Amino acid sequence: MQLKKRDKIMQFKNTHLLMLCIAAYFAMAGGALLAPVLPEMVEPLQTTSHEVGLLISAFTLSTAIFTLVIGHFIDCVNRKKILVPCLVIYGLTGLVSYFTSDLQLLLILRFIQGIGAASLLPLVMLVVADVYKGHESLHAMSRVSMALAIGSVSAPLIGGGLASFGWNYPFLFYALSLPFAFVVLTFLPETRVQKNNDDHKGIINGFKALKELKIIYTVFLGFAIFFLLYSVLIYVPFMLKNVLGYTAKEAGFMLAFQGIAIIFTVSRIKSLASKYSKTIIITTGFVLAGLALLSIPFAHSIVAVLPLILLFGAGYGLAQTAIDTQIIHIAPSESKGGVLSIHNTMKFVGTSLSPIVLGIVLLHFDLDTVFMASGSFGLLVALITYFMKNIFENSGDEHIKEKETKISLSQ
Repeated sequence: MQLKKRDKIMQFKNTHLLMLCIAAYFAMAGGALLAPVLPEMVEPLQTTSHEVGLLISAFTLSTAIFTLVIGHFIDCVNRKKILVPCLVIYGLTGLVSYFTSDLQLLLILRFIQGIGAASLLPLVMLVVADVYKGHESLHAMSRVSMALAIGSVSAPLIGGGLASFGWNYPFLFYALSLPFAFVVLTFLPETRVQKNNDDHKGIINGFKALKELKIIYTVFLGFAIFFLLYSVLIYVPFMLKNVLGYTAKEAGFMLAFQGIAIIFTVSRIKSLASKYSKTIIITTGFVLAGLALLSIPFAHSIVAVLPLILLFGAGYGLAQTAIDTQIIHIAPSESKGGVLSIHNTMKFVGTSLSPIVLGIVLLHFDLDTVFMASGSFGLLVALITYFMKNIFENSGDEHIKEKETKISLSQ
């Protein structure tokens, strides 16, 4: 029986893990693909820079809401019964958006598309938990994280490249999830184990766990790092266009360098974790991201902008990876799914509030103030996190770190 189970895991690694990575990639592309194209949409949609940013907010807000809804039922329904319909919704709304030139209708379609995207990351994580155990799950999740990082590199490039054919062409990329849904339906095995769910309380137990300070603060950190990420994805293209005269394609190329820094940082996070606590890594990540944002208003050439984008990418990669690792470790086993759903939801809340809050700042001040405000927020979070390090390091986290080191040595 053990040999049979082992063979199944090896088969899943070789033939199905790629599908999970692709699903994670689509989740990342939901916002990153359109970010460099937003300036090009202002004129054809007859709108303003502030209003066009709502195309990101509508998607992420919807995703945030329905991640909680799906998170409540996710353990009671077969994985594919949620994943396949959501991929279809994701692709169909993208296809219809290509033929739409009305901003209000596009906002509605983006909201519906967010419903489709809501299940992607939670289900990817859940299927990994179904199939992989111990260090094998660490291997699988590292591949998923790499897919997200590659998405952060290539999605802006793809969006900017497609926009060279027309402002609405990037929406066609989302339609690729339609044939992918068929592949998932046909080839991805169902991994849910049938069990009695009479006492299932879903997301309620997750909210109860938030009473613990270290859990609710880690959830806040997920919100904060994605708030900073989307301040870059949305407003750096406007800066590149206004200051350097860049097109959407060129802006997408510049944002791709951020993803390269993320990939490099993620690949080094394991060795860093053997030397430093996760709290220190998170603090360092926010410091780097905050300093990069604060420096952008003083960058007036490509030579000055590029290092700042790389610096932000490195800071984001450090913070985001350590935050996700930390929430998995400190979430109680009896409510882990609920806590992870709330955690992922707060990431989308961060991406939703970023263009809204910073859009108001832009409305009353200017683009430089947007970056100054966002950077100051990043440094403030870094300072608070540093002063809270004793709360995390004295709560059993060091014991977890010791176990991780043993696993690492055994590999």
